[in-house]
Amino acid sequence: MSEARRNGGGVTLVHTSDVHVDDGRIAAQHGGDGTGGLRAVLAYARDIKADVVLLAGDTFDNHMVSAATIERAGQALAEAGVPVVLLPGNHDPVTADSVYLRGGYADIPGLRILGMTDDGAVHFAEHQLEIWGNAHHDYRDMAPLKDPRPRSTRWQVCVGHGHYEPPETWHNPLRPSWLISDAMIDATGADYVALGHWDRPAQVGSGAIPAYYSGSPDWAKTVNTVRLTDAGGVIVTREKLSPTLLA
Repeated sequence: MSEARRNGGGVTLVHTSDVHVDDGRIAAQHGGDGTGGLRAVLAYARDIKADVVLLAGDTFDNHMVSAATIERAGQALAEAGVPVVLLPGNHDPVTADSVYLRGGYADIPGLRILGMTDDGAVHFAEHQLEIWGNAHHDYRDMAPLKDPRPRSTRWQVCVGHGHYEPPETWHNPLRPSWLISDAMIDATGADYVALGHWDRPAQVGSGAIPAYYSGSPDWAKTVNTVRLTDAGGVIVTREKLSPTLLA
């Protein structure tokens, strides 16, 4: 899948979400290592020499994971070798008992946590890039793409964690919370909208803005690779993760 828009730059991003680091279901798929999916994504990013990794919510399954798992995930992030921008989702919001505070993640070099280490936006001056997003701060409903930021850089990427609802079902009273609409996506004015909350990968929105769910690495077996090209386009592809790393 691909999407191109006129602009400029030369940056490679790896986008994933819903990694759900845990001590149970995901750990069972990786020989007891709940960080297996996260490690596979970071290894892929290192292999292609990505400029930034985007974790679009639910990096952790919950805040009750063991101290050992928190430490192991923190070590993986510290050794990523690639800058990581993490958006807390509805499973791992920024709370007083969050894994991020318990694990001292604010002190991990190269890791930026939206809504915690950075107030909603991260700037990479060397890439003329801004990445912004609204972190979940509790378990209640919220608008993932509210208050779009005015563009201040050549490239702008928005990260959001919530449920996309198309126009034909927007008024369904049984729809889930944390809603995202076509109009909300378009209002960002971003070059790319990196979404999380769905296990399956998908392109959504009206098409005016490239907006994609990456899907969970353990379900989709892929990540989204986003290239902001020197030729002036945004190219999005799904790339397979190593089966060995996901085993």
